[in-house]
Amino acid sequence: MPARDRPSAAGRTAGTARRPAAPADRKTGRQPGPGRSAPPSPARADALVVGPVPVVARAAGALLVLAGVLGAVAAFPTYLVVGGEQVSLVTGPWEALVALVAPVAAVVVGAGLTLGRVPRLGLAFASVTGTLAVGQLLIELYQGHGSTTRPAIEVLAGERVLTSSVDTGAGWVLGVASLAVTVLAGLVALMAWGRTLMEDGGSLDPLRPALAALAALVGVGAVLCLALPAADVPDRVVVDPTTGLETVVTVEGPQALLERPGLALLGGLLLAGALLLCSVIAPSLRPRLGAVGGLLAVTVALLAMGLAGARDAGRSADVDWTVPGIGLLVLAVVSSGVTVLAWRWRAAPRPAR
Repeated sequence: MPARDRPSAAGRTAGTARRPAAPADRKTGRQPGPGRSAPPSPARADALVVGPVPVVARAAGALLVLAGVLGAVAAFPTYLVVGGEQVSLVTGPWEALVALVAPVAAVVVGAGLTLGRVPRLGLAFASVTGTLAVGQLLIELYQGHGSTTRPAIEVLAGERVLTSSVDTGAGWVLGVASLAVTVLAGLVALMAWGRTLMEDGGSLDPLRPALAALAALVGVGAVLCLALPAADVPDRVVVDPTTGLETVVTVEGPQALLERPGLALLGGLLLAGALLLCSVIAPSLRPRLGAVGGLLAVTVALLAMGLAGARDAGRSADVDWTVPGIGLLVLAVVSSGVTVLAWRWRAAPRPAR
């Protein structure tokens, strides 16, 4: 072949090199131009970006695990000795299941946070749980030390007792330690929140206002339910044998959460306010799994309180499960639905221009 008809190496390279063909539009068959881009897929729009997990976040997870272990162990020894009568939270399988709901949730979420998995979910759970534990801690301190200053009828673990003399048991000590560690875990989680990188594509953003409205209703309902005891002593009906006249005799029952004095009143107000505040704030946490963690903490708290009322009513024939106690369990179911909705929600990708 003549030299003039042979393509040069540069020309051969330029003539044979091909650019990869751009994917054609399935509907129009046209190739996307330089200014056009393919629409993002749902998985890419909701891609989760997790940065290095700081040590302080893992420390919050470890504290949460410790609090859960202490709370689980605290359910089995003697809780209080009231008027010489020992009161224990667990006397059977059903009571054990009720007592272990919150500790098991804390251990599971705390272990995931310690391992660095979806850290903001664990941080949100620890922050909300620690906030709620402040009021619960003050109430427990009142039960163990301040309830004897103004003796009254109380229902403790389904037993109707008079708090004329109260001695603390190992269960109470471990329970107070668990609540104190939970508060500390919440504080550490708040410190680690801004240092932890975890973001997504914002797929939950269109649904956040609706979730906030539902969560606010749950919080308001929970505060109203806490105003009355979850388990109460019913009134007795006495029939006069001579006249047959029926008379309703009021039986003194447990004090409502907001009717107790001192630390118990302060703890009740803090618990009610924190429950309402956390219910409203949890859906706004970013990313989506952060909102799931906050809502999960509210759900676990409501479930534990609702099941505690059912446990107290089931252990004694003299104690009835009240409407507010049933309401707490219903609100826990509603809150779990909101949590699952936030977890499973996937927004449709926006069409590219």
